[in-house]
Amino acid sequence: MFSGMFSPMHLIVVLVIVLIIFGPGKLPELGNSLGKSIKNFKKAMDDPDGKIDADPLVKKVESESEVKKIDDIK
Repeated sequence: MFSGMFSPMHLIVVLVIVLIIFGPGKLPELGNSLGKSIKNFKKAMDDPDGKIDADPLVKKVESESEVKKIDDIK
């Protein structure tokens, strides 16, 4: 029934490897990022203009990095 690439044993092995690499603390953050990226991808597919607003958090990080660059120049 579950033959091929998506057998339950293969999925368990992949999940264990991901848990070992990223650790249990990063898994919720990874899931959140994956969910946001899928949501933005679906939104981009439905947007006829091709103009998608950036995530406000990304804008905040960009503005903070610009402030750091300006502080480094001084």
